[in-house]
Amino acid sequence: MPDDLYQRYQAAHRAYQTHAASCGDCTRNTPDCPAGHRLFESFARLQDAYLNRLRNKS
Repeated sequence: MPDDLYQRYQAAHRAYQTHAASCGDCTRNTPDCPAGHRLFESFARLQDAYLNRLRNKS
């Protein structure tokens, strides 16, 4: 069964990439609009949570 946290973090990354591709203010790694900032922050929080969980499993 796929890891739910991993799936959520990957979905958040895809959502930001999709937004950045169509937003004139955002770049691949720099959110420069309110919606882009919110999406990027969500991705970053989920990625941090996933990586921290991996570190703590060892």
